[in-house]
Parts: sequence; structure tokens; C-alpha cells
Amino acid sequence: MSFYRNAVWFVKGLQEYTKSGYEAAAKHFVAADLDVNLSGRSFMITGANSGIGKATAQEIASRGGTIHMVCRNEGRAEAAKEEIVERSKNQNVHVHIVDMSSAREVWEFAQNFSQSHTVHVLINNAGCMVNQRELTEEGLEKNFATNTLGTYILTTALIPALKKVEDPRVVTVSSGGMLTQKLNVDDLQFEKGTFDGTMVYAQNKRQQVILTDRWASQHKEIHFSCMHPGWADTPAVQTSMPSFHAKMQNKLRTEAMGGDTAVWLSVSAAAIKQPSGRFFQDRKAVATHLPLASTRSSPQDEEKLQAVLDEFTLKFKP
Repeated sequence: MSFYRNAVWFVKGLQEYTKSGYEAAAKHFVAADLDVNLSGRSFMITGANSGIGKATAQEIASRGGTIHMVCRNEGRAEAAKEEIVERSKNQNVHVHIVDMSSAREVWEFAQNFSQSHTVHVLINNAGCMVNQRELTEEGLEKNFATNTLGTYILTTALIPALKKVEDPRVVTVSSGGMLTQKLNVDDLQFEKGTFDGTMVYAQNKRQQVILTDRWASQHKEIHFSCMHPGWADTPAVQTSMPSFHAKMQNKLRTEAMGGDTAVWLSVSAAAIKQPSGRFFQDRKAVATHLPLASTRSSPQDEEKLQAVLDEFTLKFKP
């Protein structure tokens, strides 16, 4: 079945996830959707110093939004901030140094941020694809710690702050690769079998899609969404998937194309007319399962996923 999923997904990707797929979809975009003035609105973007996160920050800053860049590397973050400010002529761009793989650090940052800042939109963009099993200082598998738990803790910690503002949104940058995965709640940290970083990443992204749907049902005041950026030519793809990058280089989307739907979900009035909790690709809500792929999980397993994350959340809360 995994061979079937991968084959169907790859064919779909060649048609839809490439630069030409974006260009075909973009013919149906409504340009006015992004004709907005975002002054007075605050956007937190994780992993905002490169790739899709940086492209998203640039577009939002150019429309007057206040940007809070949550990044791990101070040097790269400050350099990206300077470029964003210079191009957007918007001085309201701020850097926060946080390691999203550290549960305690994410908690402490979110609590301190909420006391002194307002946030209207959280964009969970930071991602990790480590191709060999690696543990964080807290003893957690690094991909899971960053992509799933870090995202879960930051979102959970900021929900009270988001509920205080008008038109709050949470946008999570997931991946179409999750279509190849069924939730495996019994081995969230990949302690069994052979470790495959690409598969682990896709499993984390499936978890993000499930969590987005659950958050939407639990917090009606906030609009939740997740999205697939397509296959974009980013530093992360270049370093984590070098053979894929080499083969697909001429077909890959630009970073701005990859970030377009994240921007649309974050700023447009059209996006919040869509039901909360959906998965988007090129500004359209799309299915979260391939036909006949047997990737649907039971409500019990989805509840167990959130219960396990809640346990970790309490364990690492300062």
C-alpha cells in the first residue's frame, strides 16, 4: 500500500505541486484578495529567516503588518530582518530567538510574549527534517520535537492571547507528503524499525493536519487552517533532499509561490469564509487523503495523539 500511495502522490505532485502547477492554479486567483492594509495587525512567523517563512514575512511586511520572526539562528535572522525591512520599508519587524525543538524554550517564549505583545495571526512554518534519528537535550526525537510538539506547544500557549483579538488566525505550513502517511500514534518518536527522515517528516505533517482539525472544533473563536506549499526551491529542500532537488530543480516553485497560500490564509477576507480546520493547496481547500490509500485514522487514535501531546505540554511547562 505504501508503494501505491507514493506512486499516486508523485504523479499528483508532478501535475499540481510544481511551478507549472502553481501557474495553472494562479490563473484562478482573485488579485484583490491580497490587496489589504495590515497596519495594526501582528503576525508571528516561525522559521521566518529563510525559505517559505521569509517569503511569507516579506509579503505581509510589504502590506504593513507587524512581523515577529521566531528563529533559531540569530545571525541569519537579523540578516533576513534587514532585507525584509529594506524591501518593505516597514520598520515593524522583530526577531525572537527560539529553538522550536526545545519544549521548555517554546513555552517560556510564548508566556513572555503574551505578557508584552499582541498577536493576531500565528503562522507555524518552522520545520525540521533530520535524516538520522537524533535526540534533543530533552530526550525527544528531533523531528517530532520540532514539527509536532513545538508547533503544538506554541499554538496551545498562544490560544488565550489569540482569543483576545479581532479576526484571530492560525496557519500551519504542512506538506502534501502527509498524504502518503496514516497516523501512527503508537510510535510517535520512531523508536521502532528503520528510521527514514522523509517518512518521519511526512508523518509529522499528517499529525499537523489532524491537530488543525481538532483545534478548529475546540476553539471556534479562532480560524485554523493548514496548507501545502507545493514543491518549492528552498534551502531546506536543498539540504534535506539533495537528490530530489537535483532531479526536480527546474520544476520547483519559487519561495514566494510556496508561501502564497500561507499569505492568503493569513490576510485575506476570502480565507476566513472557508470552514475552519481545512487543508489548502493554491488557495483552495483540498482532500486530506488520496483515493483508496487507507490513510484515515480512527477518532480514538486522533484523541490519543492530542492526549500524548498534552502530557508533554504539561511536563515541560515552566
